[in-house]
Amino acid sequence: MPGLTDDPHGIRAALRELNPGYRADIALGSQRVKDLYAPVLLAQPRDGIVIRRDLPYGDDPRQVLDVFTPAGASRADVVVFVHGGAFVRGARNTGQGIYDNVLLWFARQGFVGVNIEYRLAPEASYPRGALDVAAALEWVHGSIADHGGNADRVLLMGHSAGGTHAAGYAVDPVFDDLPCRVRALVLASARLRADVSPLNPNAAAVRAYFGDDAKAYDRRSPATHAPYCKVPVMIAVAEFDNPLLDVYGLEFACRFAAEHGRAPRFVQCMGHNHMSLMAHFDSGEETLGREILDFWSSL
Repeated sequence: MPGLTDDPHGIRAALRELNPGYRADIALGSQRVKDLYAPVLLAQPRDGIVIRRDLPYGDDPRQVLDVFTPAGASRADVVVFVHGGAFVRGARNTGQGIYDNVLLWFARQGFVGVNIEYRLAPEASYPRGALDVAAALEWVHGSIADHGGNADRVLLMGHSAGGTHAAGYAVDPVFDDLPCRVRALVLASARLRADVSPLNPNAAAVRAYFGDDAKAYDRRSPATHAPYCKVPVMIAVAEFDNPLLDVYGLEFACRFAAEHGRAPRFVQCMGHNHMSLMAHFDSGEETLGREILDFWSSL
């Protein structure tokens, strides 16, 4: 795979130094990763890709999305991406090339990319994040043909808290009466179980989204409902992931496998942390992207 042995920007070497201490201060480590990748991501050409920004899918100022269309796209497959931010923060575009980079990479592979923003906790608590994903997907279903996409071939991908919302859309019984608008699901370093464990550095943010009643956490956690996932799923985690996210990814995979009699696609990206798992898209390294394309092509 490109970028696994070559390291023209010195990023992988820098990650080897950064990763062992990443969990000691996740906020600092995440910012260092963004700073590391920013010069490379911002320098990538965007020729041949039309970006339409701030398209509303709801009435709230955060219910907006960006569409990335490769030149000449017609009924192209679609990737819908949901960013992270521990439920209480985050944006679809950080200004440092993240998370535009994810959709730009997919657009270079011929996909129409959709980058959605959603309402944040505590004002928008459970299940409003997943409800926003559902609303954005209804917009995609009705409008993506106008942007060269095929509404029947949609891959939903979420990272971190965005993965929680994406998974909730696909498995939570709250959404059983809604039509499923996606063909498959990718959960990247997603928080698939609500917890306020002492090991969880974002416990307060989990409480802000899922509520103060810890007795409700199990029935509100995507991992609980993994056996009933409506679509094929791929789960990706990082070698140096945020505490417990890799464990919950394995739990989701095991529960899905026990119900379906087969294991879902599960990938651990070695040499990456929670943030670099997304930041490396469009940087010259294609570790996770190629795994996703292989998963998608098998459907």
